[in-house]
Amino acid sequence: MANGHPTAAGLVSDRAFLVDVLRTEAQALRALGDAIERDDDEAARWDQALDLIDTCASHVVVSGMGKSGLIGAKISATLASVGVPSHVLHPADAVHGDLGRVRTDDVVLLLSFSGGTEEVVNLAALLRTDGVPRIGISRSHDSKLASLCDVHLALGDLDEAGNLALAPTTSTTATLACGDALALAVAHRRAFTETDFQRRHPGGALGAMLRPVQEVMRFAVGTNLCTCTTTDTLKDALAAAEAQAAATATRHAGALLVVDDTGVLAGILTDGDLRRLALQDEHFLGRTLNDVMTASPMSLSAGARVSDARAMVTEHRIDEIPVVDDAGRPLGLVDVQDLLAPRITGP
Repeated sequence: MANGHPTAAGLVSDRAFLVDVLRTEAQALRALGDAIERDDDEAARWDQALDLIDTCASHVVVSGMGKSGLIGAKISATLASVGVPSHVLHPADAVHGDLGRVRTDDVVLLLSFSGGTEEVVNLAALLRTDGVPRIGISRSHDSKLASLCDVHLALGDLDEAGNLALAPTTSTTATLACGDALALAVAHRRAFTETDFQRRHPGGALGAMLRPVQEVMRFAVGTNLCTCTTTDTLKDALAAAEAQAAATATRHAGALLVVDDTGVLAGILTDGDLRRLALQDEHFLGRTLNDVMTASPMSLSAGARVSDARAMVTEHRIDEIPVVDDAGRPLGLVDVQDLLAPRITGP
């Protein structure tokens, strides 16, 4: 017995089996890419599919049975996340009243690896009668589904992964990859940006990482953060920061921002710097900020995103980052705690 399962002579190890499954699926994707790259006819079919989706005046409706239906739901979600309105239609439900969900200015993406799934084929025939544009994805251009679609994308004669080759594995992976490729290629055509994505995905970790850093910045100059000049003594700067915190009933920021005589950021002094100064110089409170600050500190522009701030914290091991405008004047301060769990509803 191995891992609770009987062993047999010649049975491959679990590790080898896992690798074989992954490589089988990867090879299928590689073959798809090669076909588009080397075959002009295949590339033309993909271009036609992209044209239909890109020019769709309404929704891209995705439909498939069983595992293909589950893959279709993910493809539909991906389309929606990159700005292509989309929803899912179950092919069996379509003939029991839900066909009204499809309009003539929609495009329907039909999924069936065999190309002969009865419910999907029947739906394709109905849509053809109604004049609704149809894109099919199946094993072969010779399939029944292919004959009923305006554009057909062939996955090829794939082998399902595993020694039994029964469960949909390679075929569903290839179908999903086709959907991803179509969605992202349309987004690329439309010059879809991170800002566009964030508008459609404001929640969750992805949405949070794409938020402007100013939205998570708790300390803003003129609100609950003051700036000091290079000629201020450390004692005066600390007193000003204390007065600011008391006036706004907020906790202290983790650093002092220092500006030159034009208001441009000149340096930063962190709480950690203060502790080191206290140990090194008992008269440190009388020194000017110009003598003790870190000059020309790293900073973020007002247009930077939370992901940029996190990358800077990780790479440079810093806890406080000034945020500046286009002229280099401080707008505020982001500290590492602002980035641990960015608030979705604002600072």
